[in-house]
Amino acid sequence: MSDIFAPVTPAGGAQQGRSRRRNADRRARQRLRRRRRVRAIIVVLIALLVVGAVAYWAVPRVMDMFAGCGDPDVVTDYDGPGHGEVRVQIPEGASGREMGNVLEEANVVATSDAFVEAFQGNPNAALIQPGAYDLREEMSGEGAVLALLDTANRAEVIITIPEGFTTWQVYARIANIVGVSEDEVEEVAGDAEAIGLPDEAGGNPEGWFGPATYRFEPETEVSEILAAMVNQTIARFEERGVEPGERQEILTIASIVEHEVNLDEYRGQVARVVFNRLEGSGGTNGYLQMDSTTNYGNGRTGGVPTTAENEDPDNEYSTYVYDGLPPTPIGSPGSATIDAVIDPPEGDWVYFVTVNLDTGETKFADNYDEHLGYVQELRDWMAENR
Repeated sequence: MSDIFAPVTPAGGAQQGRSRRRNADRRARQRLRRRRRVRAIIVVLIALLVVGAVAYWAVPRVMDMFAGCGDPDVVTDYDGPGHGEVRVQIPEGASGREMGNVLEEANVVATSDAFVEAFQGNPNAALIQPGAYDLREEMSGEGAVLALLDTANRAEVIITIPEGFTTWQVYARIANIVGVSEDEVEEVAGDAEAIGLPDEAGGNPEGWFGPATYRFEPETEVSEILAAMVNQTIARFEERGVEPGERQEILTIASIVEHEVNLDEYRGQVARVVFNRLEGSGGTNGYLQMDSTTNYGNGRTGGVPTTAENEDPDNEYSTYVYDGLPPTPIGSPGSATIDAVIDPPEGDWVYFVTVNLDTGETKFADNYDEHLGYVQELRDWMAENR
C-alpha cells in the first residue's frame, strides 16, 4: 500500500511557538521606541532650560548694549546729583514703579527702570512717604531714592500755634505762611460748618484752634488748615472723655489760666482760684477780676491794664465789671492747662500774686488780708529791683 495514507504530524505546537516569538519581538520593539521617546523628551527639556537660562542672562545685556543705538542722546540713567529744582507729588500707596513713572515724567530720573532698580536695591525704600517733594532734575536713580528718603526734601507747609494764641494771632500766622490776607483767613473761619466748629462755640472759634505744630501739603485750602486745628481741640477733649456740653466752659477757664500763669507748676492752683471765685468764695461774689480778660477785650495779649480799663463797662470781657466767665475763651489753651482745669487740686485760694518777677514765684491766699501781705511783698521786690 502507498504511504499516502500515513498519519500526519500535528502542526499546532510549532505554530504556537512562532506566535509567541512574534509577540515577544513586538513588545521588545515597543519598549525600545518608548525609551527613545523618553530620551528625546528629556533632551528637548534640557535644551529648552539651557536656552531659557541663556536668554534670561543675555537678553537684558544685549538690550543694554544696543540701548541708544542710532540716537546717542538716549540715556537709561543720569549720572550725578542733578541740578535745578522741581516739585513732584508722590501719590498715596504708590509702588516703586509708579513713583518711577512720576519722576521720569518730571525729568528727575532718566527712566522709570533706573529708579525701580535703585528702589529694589535699597532696603529702606519702603519707608518713602507720599506727599510733595522738592527734588532736582536729572538725578541718578539711586540719588532719587535717597532724596525721597530725606525728610528735608519734603515740600510742606509747617504752622506752629503756641499755647495762648488768640484768633487774630492765628489768622496772622496762617496768612503770613500761606500767603493770603488775614481778612481772607478770618472770613473762612466764619464758616463754622467748613472748619468743623462745634455748636457749643456759638459760631465763634476763639479757643478752638488747638496749639500744636501742623504740617500740610502745599496748596492746602485755608478751610482745611483751620479744620485741622479745630479737630485737634475736639480730639483732646475726646481723649479725656469730656462731654460736648462741658467743653466751652473748660476752654474758657483754661484760656484764662493759660494767660495768668507764668510757671507750669501753678496751673492747677490758678484753675482752683477761678472755680472758687465763680462760686463766690472769699467774698468775691462771682467776679474773677482777671487782668487777662480786660486785655483781651482791648485787643491785647499782655501788659497790666489801668484801673479805668478794668472798670470800663463797654468792655464785655472785663471781669471786674461783669461777674462770671467772659463771653468766649480769650485764647487757645494747651493740653497741660486743659488737664489742670479738668482736675484741679483742692484748696480754698481766691487770690494769687507773683512776688518775684525774676523767678516767677507766686503765692496764693484764701483771704484778702493775707493777699495784701503778698502784694506788699511784690512791691518790696520791685522797689529793690527797680
